[in-house]
Amino acid sequence: MIELNNFSKHMTPSLTLAINAKANSLKAQGLDVVAFGAGEPDFDTPDFIKEAAIEALHKGLTRYTPASGTQDLKEAVCEKLKRDNHLDYKPSQIIISNGAKHSLYNAFRVLLEQGDEVIIPSPFWLSYPEMVGFAGGVSVFVETKDTNFKMTPEAFEAAITPRTKAVIINSPSNPNGAVYTLDELKAVADVALKHNLTIISDEIYEELIYDDTVHYSIAEISEEVKNNTIIINGMSKAFAMTGWRIGYAAAPEHVTKAMTSFQSHAASNPNSIAQYASAVALRREKTFMDEMRDEFQARRNLIVDLINDVDGLSCKKPDGAFYVMMNVSGIFGKKSDDTVIEGSLSFADALLEKANVAVVPGIAFGCDEYVRLSYATSRENITKGLERIKAFVATLK
Repeated sequence: MIELNNFSKHMTPSLTLAINAKANSLKAQGLDVVAFGAGEPDFDTPDFIKEAAIEALHKGLTRYTPASGTQDLKEAVCEKLKRDNHLDYKPSQIIISNGAKHSLYNAFRVLLEQGDEVIIPSPFWLSYPEMVGFAGGVSVFVETKDTNFKMTPEAFEAAITPRTKAVIINSPSNPNGAVYTLDELKAVADVALKHNLTIISDEIYEELIYDDTVHYSIAEISEEVKNNTIIINGMSKAFAMTGWRIGYAAAPEHVTKAMTSFQSHAASNPNSIAQYASAVALRREKTFMDEMRDEFQARRNLIVDLINDVDGLSCKKPDGAFYVMMNVSGIFGKKSDDTVIEGSLSFADALLEKANVAVVPGIAFGCDEYVRLSYATSRENITKGLERIKAFVATLK
């Protein structure tokens, strides 16, 4: 028998994907399931991007590319960073990867020694601690529930030890939609610079912000901050290109050089056709995003109002991304038949079993008092799902 190592035995699968799989299984059995687990836009990739991919095929662009990505796409990323974020990068400071998740893992692999600590605001995207662990690091969580889901400089500094190597900032945030202001980012950056920590800035939801909210990249603050920052971004969320698997990182040249060396052995290069289409997408006027953003904002307003209308449940209005954290602690201790609702997992299980509604337990994000709902689904589904949730909560005793 093939024997796995201890590392493999302690890996945990993505709970988000597990919930989606369970919901899809029930749908396949003919049940009408409302799924709030999706981590991708429910919009189709714009036609001009598809046409660019077809053009790449006709041009025969189906061969290996440089490990760090094509020169054209790296130049397009530089143009985007200059245009949207007021940041100057050279193509040699850019690496294209198989999705933003791959970019993150590359960064952790070249940064962390065994036992190095990475500070992660909690609630957090569930893959951060797993990837930190894969790279030999240790995750240190900083609670943000009482500070609008944003890490304060005081809490950040209190978590730093001699082993701290890096800090993750995810703005807009998955799972809670929080967006840091420029002043809040400056305060975090000051602490990071004081302790010579690398800042990993995950900006994958940059384009999905609402009302008068403004997205800032922490690297905009100063050249010194930029030189201590690895920016992570990609095509999946803003361009509805989740399956195309194109992400990128921008960092000092010695960092992208190391990431390229690692990627060259681990994955060779990203998909050539998707790279060509991504360069076309990044150079296109972004008005096509307006329809998607406006619809997400309308859905956000709807889901927030409906959640806060349910006795025992509540949520804060997110400023970005397409997730909302629903506080379910007000019904802890109540029963669904013989099942006591003791945390987010028992709530999510009972809700799926009794009401055919799938949500992601907050325990996966380090926050057991909450469950995460994605509003990357239609308003009709949102209304139907929240009606079921309200009816389910009313049955609890």
